[in-house]
Amino acid sequence: MDDRPPTAAWRPQTMALDGGLVIDPVTGAIQPNISMSVNNLVVPGEGAFSAAELGDIAAEPFTYARWLNPTVRGLEARMAALEGAEDAVAFATGVAAIAGVFLTLLKAGDHLVIADVTYAGAAELARTILPDLGIDVTPVNLSDPGALEAALRPNTRLVHCESPANPILRLTDLAEVARIAHAHGALVSVDSTLATPVATRPLALGVDLVIHSLTKFINGHGDALGGIVAGRRDLVARLRGRAGVYLGAALPAMNAWLILRGIDTLFPRMRQISETAGRVAAFLEGHPKVERVIHPGLPSHPQRDLVQRQMDLPGGMIFFQTRDLRATAARIAARLKVAHYAFSLGHQRSIIVLLETDEMMRGTYRLTPSQEAAYRAYAGDGGFRLSVGLEAAEDLIADLDQALAD
Repeated sequence: MDDRPPTAAWRPQTMALDGGLVIDPVTGAIQPNISMSVNNLVVPGEGAFSAAELGDIAAEPFTYARWLNPTVRGLEARMAALEGAEDAVAFATGVAAIAGVFLTLLKAGDHLVIADVTYAGAAELARTILPDLGIDVTPVNLSDPGALEAALRPNTRLVHCESPANPILRLTDLAEVARIAHAHGALVSVDSTLATPVATRPLALGVDLVIHSLTKFINGHGDALGGIVAGRRDLVARLRGRAGVYLGAALPAMNAWLILRGIDTLFPRMRQISETAGRVAAFLEGHPKVERVIHPGLPSHPQRDLVQRQMDLPGGMIFFQTRDLRATAARIAARLKVAHYAFSLGHQRSIIVLLETDEMMRGTYRLTPSQEAAYRAYAGDGGFRLSVGLEAAEDLIADLDQALAD
C-alpha cells in the first residue's frame, strides 16, 4: 500500500483524490494509467508458478493480472485510504466481493448470522448456496441487538449486515453489533454500498470488513462493475489468497480505471445527491398520492437518532409507498422524462423501480412469519426504490409530480 506519511493527516475529501496515488515515474502523469497487460516480466528464480507458493500476494512483484494488476492495485489503495483500512482487495462485482468474504471466512460446520434484509445477491447466496456447503445461516433483524444475542452460537464465525439496508433503508447500529459479535468471538462484515465512505466509515465503529459494490455510487457513472472489501491486512490477505485467486472474479483493469475516475468526484457528487434527495423526499412526503416516505434525512425516519450518530449525510436513496402500487408503477414508467424506470442504483441519473413485498419474500428473503410481519410493518406491500442522481432537484420533483398524477 502507499503509506506516504502526509496521508495520515489528510481528510477524507483529499483521500478520495490522492489516497494511494502514485505519480508515473517515467512520464510524470498524475492521472492513474491503465495497465492492460495480463502478464509482467519476472526475474528468473523469483516469483512462483502457483499462487499457493507465494506469501502475501500483494507484497509480491506484479506477475499475472488475475492475481494482481497495477491499476487494480491503485484502486485498492484508494479505497483502503478512504475507509481508513490497512488494505483492500477488489473483485469483479459487489456480489463477488460478498461471496469472497463468505467462502473465505466460513467452512462446513460454521454458522453465519446475516441481516434479514440485505442486497438480493447476498441474501440469495446465503440462503441457497451456503447451506449446500454445510454452513448454517440465520437471518436476523440486526437493528434489534437482542435478536442478535439470541441468534449467536458457539460456532458463529461471521455476522454480516448492511446499513442502510437495500431497499427499505433500515439502519444497523454497527458499533453495537461489533461489540456483541466480538464478545462471542465472531467477525463482522458490513455492506456499506448505500452509505459510501462519505456518509459512514464502518471500520472506525469496530467492524472488521467493509464491503462496497463499486458499481453504484462510488463509480457513479453506470458504466463499470466492481466490488471491494477493506479491512485489516491479515484478513484482506486471507481473502486475496483464497477468493481473490481461486474464485476467478478478478476486476478488469479498465473497470478499475473507470472507478478511480468516479472516486475523484465522490464527495461533491454525494453531497449534491444527498441534498437533492432530501428535497425530493420532503416533496414526496407531502404528496397526496404518497402514503409513506423513508429517507435517512427526514425527521420521520424511525431511527432518526441512529442516523445522526452514524451517518455524516443521509445519502441518495429514497423508499416510498403509494396506493395501487402496480398501476402507479405502470403510470410513472410511461410518463417519466427525467428519471428512468430501471434496476440498479447509485448512478449519475435518477433511477426508480417498484419492489413488491410478495415477490421479495418468494424469491429473495424467505423470512419466518414473524420476520415477514416485521418487514411488512416497515415496508407494507412494497414500494418504490428511488436512487437520486445529479439532475436539478426542481426538474426531478416536477417529473415525479406529473408522473404520479391521475
